[in-house]
Amino acid sequence: MKKIECYIQPYNLDAVAEALAVEGVVGMSVAEVKGFGVQKGFTRGEDVKPGEYRFHPKMKVEMVVLEKDVERIISAISASLKSNQIGEGKIFVLPIDDAVRTRTGERGRDAIT
Repeated sequence: MKKIECYIQPYNLDAVAEALAVEGVVGMSVAEVKGFGVQKGFTRGEDVKPGEYRFHPKMKVEMVVLEKDVERIISAISASLKSNQIGEGKIFVLPIDDAVRTRTGERGRDAIT
């Protein structure tokens, strides 16, 4: 199992959620977050003083999926984000050792499908 976390622009949330639903993702969590990346929150050409930064609103979308589905889901997320703008998004993939459905006690694959 893998956890996929992606940080996207708020206005792209519906497109990403729709792409994930089409790919059969059965659950996801979404949180409003703030952050910045390599550009420190500034656009190219702005005069930036050392140590300055700007936090921008982002959406964090995360889901746990089977390892065999990771590349297909990454492709779907990427395809839904085609603005080619700085700050469009980042995707991270992390290992998951186990999952437990608390209601039934199911573990691993059975807990996420």
